[in-house]
Amino acid sequence: QVQLVESGGGLVQAGGSLRLSCVVSGYTFSSYYMGWFRQAPGKERESVANISWTGGYTYYADSVKGRFTISKDNAKNTVCLQMNSLKPEDTAVYYCNALLGTTTAFGWGQGTQVTVSS
Repeated sequence: QVQLVESGGGLVQAGGSLRLSCVVSGYTFSSYYMGWFRQAPGKERESVANISWTGGYTYYADSVKGRFTISKDNAKNTVCLQMNSLKPEDTAVYYCNALLGTTTAFGWGQGTQVTVSS
């Protein structure tokens, strides 16, 4: 059974930092691209960052480029998202998932709430 468990969210002031972690189990972690997504209230879920199975390729949405860094540790089945210079518009529930091309491979975990106050 595939499990995606996100953690690390919280309440932070604008300009602050948070580090999100996602521990995965139930599939061969190292074989998949991984991604972080977020969903703000009243909005659709959007892609934030992706990373290849080797970690050699990364993608960032324009809105987070230069502020967020995605990384993965295949030995620990973990993908992380370091978020710096946070803005109120980064407020959302953040999720991780494996990727199959342009779609996600599995169902969603519970996510982790990030709230940035101005």
